[in-house]
Amino acid sequence: MVSREDLPYRDCVGICVLNKDNKVWIGDRYGSTELATSQFTWQMPQGGIDKGEDPLDAAKRELFEETTIHNVSLMREAPDWFYYDLPDDLLGIGLKGKFRGQRQRWFAFRFEGDDKEINILTPGDGKQHQEFQNWRWEELAKVPDLIVPFKRDVYTEVVKAFEDLID
Repeated sequence: MVSREDLPYRDCVGICVLNKDNKVWIGDRYGSTELATSQFTWQMPQGGIDKGEDPLDAAKRELFEETTIHNVSLMREAPDWFYYDLPDDLLGIGLKGKFRGQRQRWFAFRFEGDDKEINILTPGDGKQHQEFQNWRWEELAKVPDLIVPFKRDVYTEVVKAFEDLID
């Protein structure tokens, strides 16, 4: 049995992309071990920070790799790292079994492109694997109710960090 205390947190970025109508981009996860039996498969883009990589650079890279979105401008970086722990039944399984959860740095971006720019089926100009099977624009305040329960506290903090950006 894997001990939670023996595992580190994975450094990660989260990306809140707001369109001109102040709706946030969310994707319906595709093929995730953590979500295999869950009805809560929607989330904002997120991904790991490479060793030595600046979190803002990681956020832009991950956004492009997952959605092909590149026409964005930075609105804000959340002031703190947000943490979540995997539930006991996913410990040693989720996140490739190497981590107890994630330590996430969140960024809000304004999407300045056209929806035609978004490509989730062959993202990153076809160089990345598919992470999402569907996507939509949603109200930021509704997103915590769509995420898996073990990530809800983080998403509630994200809403608090960025809700004033919505007119």
